[in-house]
Amino acid sequence: MARRRQSRELPPPLPPERRTVGQLVGETIRCYERNFFRGIAVGLPIAVVNAFAWSASGGVRYLVVPTAALLVTLAYVAACAVVLDAPLRSRSALTAFAIGVLVFLPFPFLVAIYVLPGLAYLALVGLSVPAALVERLGVRAALRRGISLARVDYVHVLGGLATLALIVFLTQFGLFFLLREYAENTHRVAATLASLVVSPLVLFGSAILYVDQMARLRSRGPAESA
Repeated sequence: MARRRQSRELPPPLPPERRTVGQLVGETIRCYERNFFRGIAVGLPIAVVNAFAWSASGGVRYLVVPTAALLVTLAYVAACAVVLDAPLRSRSALTAFAIGVLVFLPFPFLVAIYVLPGLAYLALVGLSVPAALVERLGVRAALRRGISLARVDYVHVLGGLATLALIVFLTQFGLFFLLREYAENTHRVAATLASLVVSPLVLFGSAILYVDQMARLRSRGPAESA
């Protein structure tokens, strides 16, 4: 009874134009619950990238960044298609994929300097991918649209990405520890399984950020939405 009363006293979710980072995380988790098996499919390219990066040696290491750009972008476009109910078999999906690859390529080098510059960069240009997929824009128009959406409330986008990345990191580390210690898995197998299950959270959340920023842009009036 006490739990029921507490659940009834919870405030209703805020609309996307006023959604907080905390409610963004909650909506991301609910989206993952509703699309769990598709989420696992979304996480598969990330798991492949991690497995390849951990096992790469010698000259093969130079292929890690381009391989990651292709597979991570594939996962992000797929996540956007799930969250935003957009078709994958379309020209706009190919455009979104091409933009995603271009956007992702500098990211590993920025993260190598420090994590925050990489997240700040993705927060500024990352929404170009769902913009191209949903609004069927060309490369230049989608990049401009993504930047304009990010600038509507850049703090929300950056804070959302940073929070999701932190949650994924901590959850993945905890799951990795459990799989390694209690399931008798090797380090690489445990890490790969952990990334497979947890990584879709940040991708689904990034797609939901597009919804939030679009709602914020529309709330400012038709002049700014154009």
